[in-house]
Amino acid sequence: MSSKAMRWYGVVTLFVIVAISYVDRINIAVLITDAAFLKHVALDASDRVSQGLLATAFMLGYGISAFVLTPFCSALFGVRRSLIYGLVLWGVVTWASPMFNSYGLLLASRVLLGVSEGPLFSLASSYIKAHFKSDENGKPNALVNMGTGLGLAVGYPLVGYLLTQFEWDSSFHVLGVLNIVLGIPLVLAFVRMPAGHGDGIKPSSLGDAMSRVAGIVKGALHTRHLFLITLLTSAALAYLWGSSNWLPTYLREARGFSLREMGWIASLPQYATVLAVFTGGVLIDKLGRDRVPFIFMGASAGVALSVLLAINARDPYMAATCLVAANFFWGLQSPAIPSTVQHCSRPEHTASAFGVTNGVGSLVAGFMPALMGGVISAVSHGSGAASTAVTAASSAAGFFAGFALLIGTQVVVFACGFLLWWRERAQRTAAVSGSQLS
Repeated sequence: MSSKAMRWYGVVTLFVIVAISYVDRINIAVLITDAAFLKHVALDASDRVSQGLLATAFMLGYGISAFVLTPFCSALFGVRRSLIYGLVLWGVVTWASPMFNSYGLLLASRVLLGVSEGPLFSLASSYIKAHFKSDENGKPNALVNMGTGLGLAVGYPLVGYLLTQFEWDSSFHVLGVLNIVLGIPLVLAFVRMPAGHGDGIKPSSLGDAMSRVAGIVKGALHTRHLFLITLLTSAALAYLWGSSNWLPTYLREARGFSLREMGWIASLPQYATVLAVFTGGVLIDKLGRDRVPFIFMGASAGVALSVLLAINARDPYMAATCLVAANFFWGLQSPAIPSTVQHCSRPEHTASAFGVTNGVGSLVAGFMPALMGGVISAVSHGSGAASTAVTAASSAAGFFAGFALLIGTQVVVFACGFLLWWRERAQRTAAVSGSQLS
């Protein structure tokens, strides 16, 4: 098998792993609509903040892990072994989650799950950087990021089906086994790093190991436009985690869909994301590096307008259609983030550089579900102040206010995209002027 063909098998493997990891992540988002699950963890159905904190706990663990553990994974284990260790850990944590019979223990398990999944995208970015040049990394980045949308698209109806046909804990058991049985054999068969990228090279001593880690971190912090890319990533992920974690409850309570309808309708925006991520990857390779920031600007404007229309739509199906459009526009910008990190970093520092942007971005974005939960709760109870029970109308008003926060994330993405274009343009102009003078 040729090396060019083999590298794509590795990309497909990473796509599959990302997809199954996202099913794990949104499992809770569906389960919080089930009374038996809420009773098991002693959680009130109207406690939106605590429900949102379950997603926030995952993202805190994920963000810290992506930032702190990624350099160690890159220096000590390499891409291949790090993926295997991660799959084992998050498979076991997922399978064992029903054993945690209190809210605090479940919260701790979500943190641990986030820690185990944290380095995933950084390792994938390192793999792509090692196998693909800057002018051809759009499609592999798109394929890996398509796993995000596919995982969410498959996850909502899958967990919904398991919830209607079996006990709520079956979803944890099925997903835990799936991670190990499907993910590990694929990594063993297809993920290989080229010679010279340090995969599998063990340090000779503890001092050598720490020296490698320090060098990787130092190099990552010298990535061009690191702060700007990190801010953009934070805003983009805030939209993803805010919308994906509250979408099932929004569809059921604010728009009145049944549990069965909620599963397949919640999956539609994710299929739009899959299509858009592929389209975005093609655009990156066609447009050229200097025009990639325009993808951020155009896509963020589309997301903001679509969410605004969804909030104001009277018909529930029209609102769902607008959210499909919003996810399509979000998908366009998704592969441009790792592509930009890979373009601005050195090959040996790519995993850690992406760990910084994705880790910090995830930490910031992780507060979005809890923040939205706070706004939803505050507006719902404020609108229903005349009654002890929160009416359907006041609950809907709370969800509309919570989803309005998503528009603000896209204002930040637009501004960062513009500044990236401006700074890259200024650097190219300075470089041309310098060469003419010499």
